[in-house]
Amino acid sequence: MNRDVFSSYHPLVNLCYFSLVLVCTMCCWHPVILLISFCSAAAYAMQLNDAKKMKQQVLLLLPVMLMAAVLNPMFNHKGATMLTYLPGGNPLTLESLLYGLAAAVMLAAVMLWFSCYTAVMTSDKFIYLFGRIIPALSLVLSMILRFIPRCLVQLAAIGEAQSCIGRGVHSGTVWQRVRCAVQMVSILVTWAMEQAIETADSMRSRGYGLPGRTAFSIYRFDKRDKLVLLWLAGCAAVILAGWRCSALAWSYYPLMQGSLLTPLTMIVQVIYLALCMTPVILNRREARLWMRSQSSR
Repeated sequence: MNRDVFSSYHPLVNLCYFSLVLVCTMCCWHPVILLISFCSAAAYAMQLNDAKKMKQQVLLLLPVMLMAAVLNPMFNHKGATMLTYLPGGNPLTLESLLYGLAAAVMLAAVMLWFSCYTAVMTSDKFIYLFGRIIPALSLVLSMILRFIPRCLVQLAAIGEAQSCIGRGVHSGTVWQRVRCAVQMVSILVTWAMEQAIETADSMRSRGYGLPGRTAFSIYRFDKRDKLVLLWLAGCAAVILAGWRCSALAWSYYPLMQGSLLTPLTMIVQVIYLALCMTPVILNRREARLWMRSQSSR
């Protein structure tokens, strides 16, 4: 059984889903919407990644969230509810503090969604969607998305090889460590240039970008893709209607105020929760079907 069922859907469905949740997360600053987006992204990331990778992501998210939550009240002094004065004499307001917390949650949610995006939307899916429209740009973007992870893996391999011959960066004097680090970077740059030349020669020999060139694809837009795409379109319509009716309105300055808790607001929030949790729900449903099929044998 595939661990992530949502990754097996058509690339157009994956792209529409991530585009929708990212746009809603970055454009809507309603605290409930931000919390829903953050919790849903964390739940999906835990399904995609193992415990070690999730720990690395948490260690990366915490400084970003702390920086966003602390820096905003220090430099932004808007707001009508004054709490105290900072050492420099500037006021600390409740609204700037809450805005900083909202910004921290939004940044963390966006980073988690992008980590899920890179795990689901692989380079072959991106080239499949945009290869015929913008062949050169799609190839460049796919290579950029793969460049950093591949460089990190290659740098770890270079570090292990250098450590085996006594040239690691964790032993010796400071000057010796610097020399070893510079040598590792030099090896990495040489490897990257060699890979770029090999990729260019390979794509040229395959006729990439020539008119009339065909491409093999394993992706087929079937019935389940149509159903999920209709579900995404329906969720987008409900969220857009709620936004037009100010059901998601929220402002932090000068006083924190927003839309009241009405039936329309609750419906939009529930629909948005169901939208964000769509991959998690699909994975849980597939897991239950798998367990049921195994128990019936």
